[in-house]
Amino acid sequence: MPKGSDLLVAALENEGVDRIFGIPGEENLDVVESIRKSSIQLILTRHEQAAAFMAATHGRLTGKPGVCITTLGPGALNLTTGAAYALLGAMPMIMITGQKGIRSSRQARFQIVDIVAAMKPLTKLSRQIISAKTIPAVVREAFRIAEEERPGPVHLELPEDIAAEECDDVALIPPHPVELPLASPLALDRAAEMIIKAQRPLAMLGAAASRPRSTSDLAQFVIRTGIPYFTTQMGKGTVPGGTELYMGTAALSERDYVHEAIEQADLIITIGHDTIEKPPFIMGDKGPKVIHVGYQPANVEQVYFPQTEVVGDIGASLRLLADRIEGKIPNAQALLPLREGILSRIAIRATEDRFTPQRLVHDVRAVMPADGILALDNGMYKIWFARNYRTRVANTLLLDNALATMGAGLPSAMTAAMLYPGRRVMAICGDGGFMMNSQEWETAVRLKLNLVVLIIEDNAFGMIRWKQAVDQFPDFGMTFGNPDFVRYAEAYGAKGTRVGAVSEIQSTLEQAFAGGGVHLVVVPIDYSENERVLVEELRHRLPAPPEA
Repeated sequence: MPKGSDLLVAALENEGVDRIFGIPGEENLDVVESIRKSSIQLILTRHEQAAAFMAATHGRLTGKPGVCITTLGPGALNLTTGAAYALLGAMPMIMITGQKGIRSSRQARFQIVDIVAAMKPLTKLSRQIISAKTIPAVVREAFRIAEEERPGPVHLELPEDIAAEECDDVALIPPHPVELPLASPLALDRAAEMIIKAQRPLAMLGAAASRPRSTSDLAQFVIRTGIPYFTTQMGKGTVPGGTELYMGTAALSERDYVHEAIEQADLIITIGHDTIEKPPFIMGDKGPKVIHVGYQPANVEQVYFPQTEVVGDIGASLRLLADRIEGKIPNAQALLPLREGILSRIAIRATEDRFTPQRLVHDVRAVMPADGILALDNGMYKIWFARNYRTRVANTLLLDNALATMGAGLPSAMTAAMLYPGRRVMAICGDGGFMMNSQEWETAVRLKLNLVVLIIEDNAFGMIRWKQAVDQFPDFGMTFGNPDFVRYAEAYGAKGTRVGAVSEIQSTLEQAFAGGGVHLVVVPIDYSENERVLVEELRHRLPAPPEA
């Protein structure tokens, strides 16, 4: 007779799961044995937080929930940051945690924390499995909830006595496709009328535009309408760069060069905008009208209150909208003349002989093919990559502008390297963020991944130190020491290189990729550009008056 753990693993196989990330414990041993006998690969990590980041990134890149597993209590609590990362970032994920038996209490309350309750505000669903017979139905429901819009994490707690419980065979529930509804004809007609009448229309691509299912339709919408567009940080890459309609990325909320176009626009079509991202622009009484195109209605906020909404499957709805307006927008490219000035000013100093953020972005772009994937941790460099790095394919710049947690860059890159072994994958981490999950270096080496990790070294929590200076506080409490990163990499059996001169950045990265395996590259950074560009230079950029 099958056990509860057998039913769980069979149900996961039924959902197409091929790998599970995590650190099992005593309470998961039946599940571990069931995994051993299955087609699923158990990817043992060195910290539960990293397992959650990896599972969430799997969901982000494939649209199918990634799965992670931990024990009870302390192990389960280590998933909480990853749960929030997936919840705010709309990444489908299933978290499976163990628990002491619920039919007896031989160990009293040792290690017992109410994880189901702790996970409720961090998930779309958190529940305990109380009967082996219910497992196939519970798993099917968990995957459905995790995948449906808005995607996110689901938590299942499997007590050890339920995992060990024998029961009769229970039929698995086959997944079935769920088609999203289309926007209503009335909403499409209303939006079409506004776009056709607009004097200076502009499109914006947000985080939800990066869902794997919608990117091709979105690109066609931009091409068919000819309306220039900008992106949020998490919306980069959803339209191929070759359209020549890209106006920039809003790495800041206001006053950056891309905001010249935003300030002149009289209509902004936001596609897939999720207000969980730091605002790419701030609406006001005198600002442009906004059409919200999304899988779900807009979350109306103080800085975002669209006048019209087109709600439904983004890809299909955009096809229908393009059918109504293609060739009928007389002022479609009114803002396009601003493009060259915006992009050229952003690219200034990109080839200077200094370790500036601009030079780093330029050289990284030079070694990454169009389908190469960058996974960014969180730090000052994230703003520079969002601003300056040109993407040509969807989901090739994985950054987190929702929870914006440190420590996710390396695990995210590891998942990308597993899913796409034939593509170049690079993690970009600050020295602070890298050390938060640097133990996963061993996991990457053990899995024989092809992965380059670029560590930007400034011996400080650079973004907070920068904001400390901007707010005119004394420089205090943000600096630290680092290990010798090259020797650190080599201690795990990997390769490490320190860049000594700016001219060596590209060649060092090329050699790292060519050598294969896991390779760490350390580069210093001159963050004086943070103050010069992001404060002083932009402070003097006056909003351009709208054209008549």
